[in-house]
Amino acid sequence: MKFSEPALLQRLTGAHGRLGGAAYAAVLCLVVLALAGAVGILTKLPWLFPSLGPTVMLFFESPEQPAARPINTIVGHGVGIAAGALCLFAFGLQDDQPAPVGGLNPGYVAAAAASVAITTLVLTLLHLPHPPAGASTLIVSLGILTTAPQVAAMVGAVLLVTAVGWGINILLGTTPSKPQQNNQG
Repeated sequence: MKFSEPALLQRLTGAHGRLGGAAYAAVLCLVVLALAGAVGILTKLPWLFPSLGPTVMLFFESPEQPAARPINTIVGHGVGIAAGALCLFAFGLQDDQPAPVGGLNPGYVAAAAASVAITTLVLTLLHLPHPPAGASTLIVSLGILTTAPQVAAMVGAVLLVTAVGWGINILLGTTPSKPQQNNQG
């Protein structure tokens, strides 16, 4: 899709400097997270959780960054959620109270550290960085959201904010960066 004029983000930044870009990012973050929250209210499931905040901030503040690409977002959170669940179960914590309720213990520390390490390893090997996925893996490995409906809501929310966030960006003329060829490793 070719646009005859610069993207809205570029026009706002050009006309109003930082304030224009900040307003663009703030308004669109508000819209996308409010939508996820509304779905959560309707379904009574956690469609709004901490790692979505930095995810949408990347979409609207730094859309040119590789970490903001839709593929990075979806794969990143998917890997993070899976690594968190793997570590939660591997360390036998699935029946414990969540760390924020029952307290941090050596098992949760090990599960949390291992889940972030696994997420980092996999995303680095895939050349698909998405730092907010580190928060998703901690949400699961620390026992905060662990039931099948909660994890399904996390996945649904990631897909929703990615589709809506990037759909809005594209409608307003901003497109994701292209993946770069990396012939190393």
